[in-house]
Amino acid sequence: MLYRPRIEGREHFPRKGAVIIASNHLSFIDSFIIPMASPRPVRFLAKSSYFEGTGVRGWLSREFFFAAGAFPVRRGAGQAALDALDQQKRMLEAGWSTALYPEGTRSLDGRLYKGRTGVAFLALQTGAPVVPVGLIGTSEIMPVGAKFPRMRPRVTVRFGAPIDLSHHGAADSGRARRGATDEIMAAIHALSGQELANAYNEAPPQNTVERIKQALPHERR
Repeated sequence: MLYRPRIEGREHFPRKGAVIIASNHLSFIDSFIIPMASPRPVRFLAKSSYFEGTGVRGWLSREFFFAAGAFPVRRGAGQAALDALDQQKRMLEAGWSTALYPEGTRSLDGRLYKGRTGVAFLALQTGAPVVPVGLIGTSEIMPVGAKFPRMRPRVTVRFGAPIDLSHHGAADSGRARRGATDEIMAAIHALSGQELANAYNEAPPQNTVERIKQALPHERR
């Protein structure tokens, strides 16, 4: 009622069964805009620190995120990333809808970055369709670093037609994961209209080991 978002393509959202929501990521508020615009409950993963606070403030944070459909996950690469995928796989096996951001983290400059292959891996492994989403204007409501949302801008949420990625091949094929990821990102780009970055959205390395890891060829999940 406050923001009166423009919602387009809700008819594309499957009303039942497992479905993966793959969206661009511009703001912290994205994870609340998508569930509010969706015709059925959407679950997403949020960093575990939101659920681990103590006292009244910690309790309020924990209850708020649970009520919004969030589940805690420890962020990171390697085993942490695999654990997150396993958690979302269990959600899909239960017939839920779950939202992911293929870029991995928020875009600081508004461009659309290359997708990581974890979303495609999950879709190919479970057979769940992927509904691409284009968010427009959420960074104006709550820019990166802002503590509270602004009240003026209206946002647009565009749901695209579900994508069946099974034609790309098996989940254990790197080529299949890359091809499926590129198809997802092309659909998101068509909905959001963002400038393409043609690069991965990676945080600056904090030490020499991280710089070496980013320089070496590897699959960004």
